[in-house]
Amino acid sequence: MLVHLQQYKHEEVQFDDNRTTGESQTEDTVDKEPEEYFGESIDDFDLETWETVEYEDDPIQRRDVSISGVTAVSVPQEPTDEDDPDLPGRTIQLRMGGGIEHLPQAEIVEVQDEEP
Repeated sequence: MLVHLQQYKHEEVQFDDNRTTGESQTEDTVDKEPEEYFGESIDDFDLETWETVEYEDDPIQRRDVSISGVTAVSVPQEPTDEDDPDLPGRTIQLRMGGGIEHLPQAEIVEVQDEEP
């Protein structure tokens, strides 16, 4: 299956002498390397750049994630330690040929059978 999700995180603000509060983040400060963010290589994931969106009058980061080769999608019944009630989404569990992956603070957009 092909799974398309949106993932959220708090906006990471890094102050320096050339920036003021509220000024846009640059891509290199908010778009971490996959290994740094997930703790392992996720070459199978088609990740997009984080963008700033407004949620409950606060700026947060959102990105689209498309993952192919998924065999099952589930949402744990109870929130996990990674779930943040101040952000949209919950931890989504994806079963793939190589094991199980967890995406915190994600919402399912669409799931498609790649070979109907």
